[in-house]
Amino acid sequence: MDIERARTALAAAYREFTATVNGTDLLSPTRCAGWAGVDLLFHVLCDAQRALVALATPVDGPPDVDHVTYWNSVNPGPDDSDAHAWWVRRSASAFTRPSGVLRVWEDTAPAAVRAAYAADPAGFVETQGHVLAVPDFLATLATEAAVHHLDLRSERPPAQEALELAGTTLDGLLGTPCPPRLDLPAYVLEATGRIPPSDPRFPLLT
Repeated sequence: MDIERARTALAAAYREFTATVNGTDLLSPTRCAGWAGVDLLFHVLCDAQRALVALATPVDGPPDVDHVTYWNSVNPGPDDSDAHAWWVRRSASAFTRPSGVLRVWEDTAPAAVRAAYAADPAGFVETQGHVLAVPDFLATLATEAAVHHLDLRSERPPAQEALELAGTTLDGLLGTPCPPRLDLPAYVLEATGRIPPSDPRFPLLT
């Protein structure tokens, strides 16, 4: 993964996500079952916090996954997924108002982007039990932010750089390029199980 592509995609993804949640009713439902916008925002906030920790504590290589194979290792089972969803809801609800989560996000997301630009492009980080090269790690963050941006059901689209990187990731999981009948947002939504799939190979990740 090219470091500049990954950095640019992450910065754009977080910028557009911030712009979207600023104009979104954070109590509105999302594509994530059981989550309102504030819950989804808290989940992505946890990613930004995870980025700060990982980038501040580099490790020795070699990596054991890249920006594509990482997703094969982190797809949770139904029980784990339900437990995480419930933990996120309880954590987000601990704030007095949804705007409290937004304020923490607005502080954390730019810091994560600055850390991404300061990180050694030849370095490695550990996260969720795996070691990744820094560019691959940043690509996973940008991909997740793009997918969750679509989950908000906003009329404002995700950053194109991040959406294209998500498409590249899905191409890697699929083993072939995006089916020509699908535009990029539809491809991401179908391949991640957000909408009913037109391809029996979907979903590739959830």
